Amino acid sequence: MGAQVPKGFGLGRAARIKQNRDFARLRRAGQRATSGCLIANWGPLPAAGHSRVGVITSRQLGNAVVRSRARRLLREAFRLHQHELAQPLELVLVARASIVGKPFGQVEKDFLTMLRKTGLLKGAKPAIG
Repeated sequence: MGAQVPKGFGLGRAARIKQNRDFARLRRAGQRATSGCLIANWGPLPAAGHSRVGVITSRQLGNAVVRSRARRLLREAFRLHQHELAQPLELVLVARASIVGKPFGQVEKDFLTMLRKTGLLKGAKPAIG
């Protein structure tokens, strides 16, 4: 029996980007930022929409166990902070090689740093143009 997830903090199927065309569209037309162990591509959604996330891990990171852990860490960072976003958006997170072996706290810190730097967090001013 796992810990109870607070209502509204889940990450169901509708909150995940799965289609290759969506990943390609965000890479082509979205904005991009890097921070520590991740690269983020994102695009805005209508105000009535819900944020969505997709995670990319390449084989250069390591074997399947390492790649799966990287995906879980990035999805969990998004899940915990999805309600702190300034607006609904589609977000693609690409794991960099430096994520291997990092504890969740450091991955979460890199994720929040990226959100603050880009102004995607509520109350944050963009540091990049």
